[in-house]
Amino acid sequence: MTTAAVGLPQISVDTKKKELIGRFKNAGRAWSPAAEAVNAHDFRQDAQGRAVPYGIYDLIHNRGTIYVGQSADTPRFAVDMVARWWSDEGRAAFPAARELLILADGGGSNSARSRVWKQQLQDQLCDRYGLAVTVCHYPTGCSKWNPIEHRLFGPISLNWAGRPLVTWSTMLGYLQATTTETGLTVRAALHDGAYQTGESVSDPEMDTLNLICHAVCPTWNYTLRPRSTNSPDAPLDTAGRELVL
Repeated sequence: MTTAAVGLPQISVDTKKKELIGRFKNAGRAWSPAAEAVNAHDFRQDAQGRAVPYGIYDLIHNRGTIYVGQSADTPRFAVDMVARWWSDEGRAAFPAARELLILADGGGSNSARSRVWKQQLQDQLCDRYGLAVTVCHYPTGCSKWNPIEHRLFGPISLNWAGRPLVTWSTMLGYLQATTTETGLTVRAALHDGAYQTGESVSDPEMDTLNLICHAVCPTWNYTLRPRSTNSPDAPLDTAGRELVL
């Protein structure tokens, strides 16, 4: 039985194409009385900043959340965004959940090979919230089957096609205005954290993770479980008692 069949949280995650904020050309066409003036060149020094839109798509509720980072796209950033989504929306949407399924590409900030990604999932989701987190990565070249690509990122690109993302507020406005005939809703927010590239996790640190690789494609499919049942932010039952796995 799948997580969707029993109503457990199932999310698809990825970083959308990074965008320069300012009067830069945006691919596509849009109806307008006159064309908007844009810069002749896409020089980063002319931008207000570079947006790093990290998306979380909730397959159960057909709802997208985009956190727009302003720093590097790193594994720590990716997990921070998933943990922020769980704190902001996930716990309320799935109050009794003790499991979370994440569908992700095989590369990028949520790479299947990234030790930091796994270590941060252990710390920020498993240990903090008492969640068992299963991650299923798509092999190289198969990211088009990741639901977030066509259910969230595609509609977003259509919504702002041909429109320059002049300010951060402009970008957030287009993100939150994205809808589809199937009922997609989108929430968007800026994220102010700064992230450094090149972070690593040692072998002894990896040995402390409660990581179980699956029998089928173990590099791409694995589950992380809490190292303790006494997680401070673990969900409670209706009587206020911590739920036990």
